[in-house]
Amino acid sequence: MSHTNDPGPESDERLSDEQLFGHLSEVDSVDFSRRERFERLLDAYVLAPGRVAWNDWRTRIGILVVTLFVFFGTIGPRLVTSPGTNQAPNNLQPFHGGVAALWEDGGWIDIGAAHQLSVGAISVPGIDIRYPLGADNYGTPIGRNLVHATPDMLEMVVAGAIVSVGLAAIFGITAGYKGGKIDEFLMYVTDVVMTMPGLPLLIVLVAIWAPRQAWLVGVVLAIDAWPGLARALRSQVLTLREESYVEASRTMGLSSRTILSRDITPQLMPYILINFANAGRQVVFGSVALYFLGVLPFTSANWGIMMQTAYNEAHALVNLSNFYQIFWPMAAVVVLSFGLILFAQGMDRVFNPRIRARHAKKVGSDDEQID
Repeated sequence: MSHTNDPGPESDERLSDEQLFGHLSEVDSVDFSRRERFERLLDAYVLAPGRVAWNDWRTRIGILVVTLFVFFGTIGPRLVTSPGTNQAPNNLQPFHGGVAALWEDGGWIDIGAAHQLSVGAISVPGIDIRYPLGADNYGTPIGRNLVHATPDMLEMVVAGAIVSVGLAAIFGITAGYKGGKIDEFLMYVTDVVMTMPGLPLLIVLVAIWAPRQAWLVGVVLAIDAWPGLARALRSQVLTLREESYVEASRTMGLSSRTILSRDITPQLMPYILINFANAGRQVVFGSVALYFLGVLPFTSANWGIMMQTAYNEAHALVNLSNFYQIFWPMAAVVVLSFGLILFAQGMDRVFNPRIRARHAKKVGSDDEQID
């Protein structure tokens, strides 16, 4: 095999980050200062991906939606009063008083000196927002319920997605690269889990051992959600392990761990990240459905419990005047799922090394700049 300094078109299709950005090789051959090294690494692995992400409208909307839910799940409960029964009139309609509430008393918003805010020696008229999303059949404000149900929902999503994608990545990537007996054993375990009926298994597990912590609910919902992704990742790795750059790494004597972490896994990150969002969506849908059916124990506020109360107590699907009680938690589920999908689709561009190179300020030599 002959080696030249001018790579052909075929090798250009599989350039690593180091080849595109030239950081690691230049650091070894050129005596950069510590500040220069930091600036180059910051530009390549933080600023350039940030520019790529911000230039995609899907990423901007996805980040906005996810950030909004993270805000409601972390800071929101500290700012919003805990929900309780009889805090508002029963079946209070959303935005009570309409636009007229801006200048009339008794609506969903009051503006005036009665709610003034004091900043030092200066007092300004304040705003009092009361039950903008209405109240349920027991007089519980729906807005407060949504905010205080968000932390547990986020905990379920993160725990379930990590377990699902983590198991799939470990089983699929390891089986695809190692092959042989390891591949047979790991795929045997995967096939066994895949053949288990999902919903009956979850109902039996919950009946025997009812999870009361939110993260445990996410883990239980992810038990049978990973085999399909593991199979797909194995198929991808079977192709990637035959690539020339992987063969070169083997020839250089690099360990399997190094090859998997540096050469193979980065190629799979867009697919893994998209499936991370899909796994989070499945946890959202699964938890809301099981809470709505009464399978999971009622330990705290939950969007599924809100929907069950609206369906059973307020007859929201029959009495359309109460439809808002089931609409708001449904809207929260849809918006969160939509935000996760857009975020994952936008991140697909971030993991593309060629697109990152075009947005990096320092590529190759110090004098070369790419807009």
